[in-house]
Amino acid sequence: MAKPTDFAYRVSQYLATYLPGVRGLSGNTILSYRDMFKLLIEFFDTQCATPPDKIRLQDLTRPTIEQFLDWLETHRHCSVSTRNVRLAALYAFAQYLQREQPEFMMQAQQLRAIPLKKTTSGRMEYLTVEQMKFLLSLPNLAALRGRRDAVLLSLLYDTGARVQELCDVVAGDIKSGTVSTIRLTGKGQKSRIVPLMPPMARLLEQYRQERGLTHPKSDAYPLFQNRAGSKLSREGVSYIVAKYVQEAARVSPGTLPETVSPHCFRHSKAMHLLQAGVNLVYIRDLLGHVDLKTTEIYARVDSEMKRKVLESHSVGVVSETLPPWQANTELLTWLKGLGS
Repeated sequence: MAKPTDFAYRVSQYLATYLPGVRGLSGNTILSYRDMFKLLIEFFDTQCATPPDKIRLQDLTRPTIEQFLDWLETHRHCSVSTRNVRLAALYAFAQYLQREQPEFMMQAQQLRAIPLKKTTSGRMEYLTVEQMKFLLSLPNLAALRGRRDAVLLSLLYDTGARVQELCDVVAGDIKSGTVSTIRLTGKGQKSRIVPLMPPMARLLEQYRQERGLTHPKSDAYPLFQNRAGSKLSREGVSYIVAKYVQEAARVSPGTLPETVSPHCFRHSKAMHLLQAGVNLVYIRDLLGHVDLKTTEIYARVDSEMKRKVLESHSVGVVSETLPPWQANTELLTWLKGLGS
């Protein structure tokens, strides 16, 4: 049996031991890193005629990785954002590599010197308050599954949770009381406690009682389950959202955009809080952002929206051009008089 290459050994240690054990990263984050390596192996195999069992760490040169990134865009049709995500994963691996095998330190630093590609920021997707109210009113509360969907969509909006955070919630994460709360576990296994508004708390309590999720023995049960009794997946949440967006198009065409992603609920919550005058620091804490700069994107979007509203209602009071002051003799005389 052939001895594993240094590349195979380091990638295996990185994914199976370092990321979950040392960094404590979530399964989804590790899968994202794994996908980068799958693409890199495919690139070496198809573009460099280097089969997986022949790839070595010394092959990870800056020119080769730059070719890999270009290949992602031209052959895999990845967006610039996706390209940058893959490069960020390589940055992290290079940092790990220079610590574990210092002989590759210069090579690792060359990889980390590859710049991210500039990208134009896309339009942020969010619904107005009235649009969100309409969407949340669509589930059939007379049906068991409809009640589950109503609670799921309402909680997705009310907490501003990421989709995976919602999928990972178990019954024990809910605390009922004078101020009801939910514990959400986000990126890097970091948990945060989010207070629930009274209407949401009552709706959730009814749901838990109906599903038998109030007893301590059920604390480890997923809050939202699929038909098999397992926790609902991100794809399952996307399916539920899409189902009601389609229902909205049937009931009231044009009221909602043609497509609404689950992440749109998070954006919508943040925008509605901002428009209500809530401080960005509180919005940051609700969303679980580490850096306030990440949250400031909502303020920029809101400022752009206000500018467009002002433009559309402009009455032409302010002139678009300044007068040619050089030809204004009265102004020139006044300016000269300032120095006398």
